[in-house]
Amino acid sequence: MTRLPQIALLSDGRRLHLQDGPIDLIVEARGRTHDVRAAYEAAAGRFTGLLDELCAELSELRKAVAPAKCMLNGVVARRMYAAVAPYATDCFITPMAAVAGSVAEEILRAMLDAATLDQAYVNNGGDIALHLGRGEHFSIGLMDRPDRAGVMRTMKVDADDAARGIATSGRHGRSFSLGIADAVTVLAATASQADAAATIIANAVDLPGHSAIIRRPANELQPDSDLGARLVTLEVGELSQNEIAAALEAGADCARQLFDRGLIEGAVLQLCGDLLVIGTKDIERQRSRPPVLENAVHA
Repeated sequence: MTRLPQIALLSDGRRLHLQDGPIDLIVEARGRTHDVRAAYEAAAGRFTGLLDELCAELSELRKAVAPAKCMLNGVVARRMYAAVAPYATDCFITPMAAVAGSVAEEILRAMLDAATLDQAYVNNGGDIALHLGRGEHFSIGLMDRPDRAGVMRTMKVDADDAARGIATSGRHGRSFSLGIADAVTVLAATASQADAAATIIANAVDLPGHSAIIRRPANELQPDSDLGARLVTLEVGELSQNEIAAALEAGADCARQLFDRGLIEGAVLQLCGDLLVIGTKDIERQRSRPPVLENAVHA
């Protein structure tokens, strides 16, 4: 039997929900009624079959990236490769590190090809591809950890800002992490670039060899993991304030390097309630009941 994706408007009548296997998107477009309708039709059309495209090249997508040697064919697969390629000479990374952001970016591209919109976003589990017309802005709610309730901080992306991609990685997320960050949220020019960079920075927030950190080989937890036998973080025990600061600074040093290379527009690093901000605008702490935000992002 052919598997069909689930495509439906949410109960608010404004947002579109697209789900197929592990891909779960929330889409919203703003503009003239007929443009929004055309954008949603384009999103649904491009989404159908997209998972099958990725699965057809899954074995290659799970291999470590070789610089300047892309063996992939699909549009999204090649975007994933391009997003992680800048890191290939420095560390182990596969195109899967950019899959969520690349999928979000592809759906947004289809929408913008079909319609003129004031604003639009595609949110793939917190990895967001964003379009902002003149004078528009987008509010982002940052959660300290995805397993804790409430938006703790907010930041705003304006139309004049270079960032059009937002992604978060960390040990509480959907994918394994080599580091101990609760969450690292990255702003970049595109969602695929943000996704790859968030993975790299989150891995760098670490205290190698620390006795309070429990790690296991990734392939023991998930036999087909693209990380193979590399140790991934399961639990983080009690850390001193100096240790928290040291782990965050290791990640911050990585983020500064990426910022200087033009690979990111900014990053917010969070560990055990502490936070470091690199390159972004000021982050506003919520002192009262959080407002209704356009997105709450987390790992």
